[in-house]
Amino acid sequence: MISIQKLKEILERFKHVKIAVIGDMMLDEYLIGKVNRISPEAPVPVVNIEKERFVLGGASNVANNLISLSASVSVYGVVGADTNGEKFIKELEAKKIDSIGIVKDNSRPTIIKSRVLAQGQQLLRLDWEKDIDISLENQDKILELLKKDLKSIDAILLSDYNKGLLTERLSKKIIKLAKENEKVVVVDPKPQNFKNYIGATSVTPNKKEILDYFGMKKFSSEEEIVKKLAQLKKELELENVVLTRSEEGVSLFETKHKRIPTVAREVYDVTGAGDTFISTFLLARCAGADLYEAGEIANMASGIVVAKVGTATATKEEILEFYETVQEHL
Repeated sequence: MISIQKLKEILERFKHVKIAVIGDMMLDEYLIGKVNRISPEAPVPVVNIEKERFVLGGASNVANNLISLSASVSVYGVVGADTNGEKFIKELEAKKIDSIGIVKDNSRPTIIKSRVLAQGQQLLRLDWEKDIDISLENQDKILELLKKDLKSIDAILLSDYNKGLLTERLSKKIIKLAKENEKVVVVDPKPQNFKNYIGATSVTPNKKEILDYFGMKKFSSEEEIVKKLAQLKKELELENVVLTRSEEGVSLFETKHKRIPTVAREVYDVTGAGDTFISTFLLARCAGADLYEAGEIANMASGIVVAKVGTATATKEEILEFYETVQEHL
């Protein structure tokens, strides 16, 4: 594993890094209450709401993870010209996330996912969204805003939830702009959009996403996984591929395959673990970690958030504590 001294040095440099996060911005709403009776109107529980809270979701959860790790962040995306859009921007401000790239669109709602919870169980989820591509006008607005911010950032993170923000046109223009300005671009892609990201520095799909991309149900062997990672790297003209494999750990492919095993820890909720991984991975790379070291640090951060309930983040202090716990069991 990475040495404790190197880990501390990388974590210390996090505060000097600024990342631009571009992607599908969302707001997660949690309506929390108790169920004491069944409705007389229909055979459904009546939830007496006791608490309501909002959490940054989607690409903005990636930004929240970066802020939690002491980085500076600017976000680029689209929200509706509505009340939820105002709530979203207030959440960004509360987290000290720069909303320089947020564009308001009258033709679509702010993406919000409302979850109703009672007695620790999710009873219902309500989604407000339009997943059609954003307009050419808004694509150009985001690109122009990014150009103004480009000198102050260290890297770009594209967070694709397939809700219409990262169109083929916009994605290719962002990657071209990044290359012209020697900026790293790391992408968390959706399978149907992989080809949008030709020429990026790195992609970080999970196992299901890479299987879907290749039209496969499962991998027959470790050798087949390595073969497909090499194929993906070549097809998308990447510098490297990072495959997250849940309980099987992480696979890294640059010129050869390296694997990081997962660290045993009780899993409560995998929500947002991918966001934590990609944000920590890119941040570590910008802070001087090599590919394998960045994978190790990101793997630890993901191990922290899956032990928490709901959309969560990790801190530098938690990563150090996690590292020490792992060392004790080696």
